[in-house]
Amino acid sequence: MQNRTAYSGGERSAQGDPDSQLTVELASVVSAARRRATRDGDRQVDTAHLLHGLLEWDPAVREVFDGGHQVARLLGYLVQRSIGYGLQWHGTVEDSGAVPVVAEGGVPGWSPAAAAAMDGALDRAHARYATRADCLDLLAALVDDPESRAVEVLRRASVDTNRIAARLDGEQRPGPG
Repeated sequence: MQNRTAYSGGERSAQGDPDSQLTVELASVVSAARRRATRDGDRQVDTAHLLHGLLEWDPAVREVFDGGHQVARLLGYLVQRSIGYGLQWHGTVEDSGAVPVVAEGGVPGWSPAAAAAMDGALDRAHARYATRADCLDLLAALVDDPESRAVEVLRRASVDTNRIAARLDGEQRPGPG
């Protein structure tokens, strides 16, 4: 039986268990994003699913934003995804342009933009000599793709993604983890 929380993308998946490259918190976010995509009838986990999971699961992610009102507004947009806002995405593949859409060879169950964000989170973790990507690594990768659904939701909620990126890039983080 396949591990439903696993992310299996990029070259890293060939190097071992993908879950071993994620913190427990980030693995929980991935699992929540998969459940949400399934519950919403979406064929793929996209960046908005990942953003929703990050906001729900990690207090450190919520602290990056400008107060509880901004987080509440974001969650409001994300919750409305299946009943209003975001319906234009239903049944479509998220293609932010970050990576070319490929008919074959992509990460099954993941939009190209979501797979690129996960790879970006792993790259960010490795750049700080950490063995596991965490939720802040994923948030940084999400805001790094200006055409993703996650960034569309952030902008709609009046979040300054450049400010979020600067906060994440300027933070002092512990070393290997």
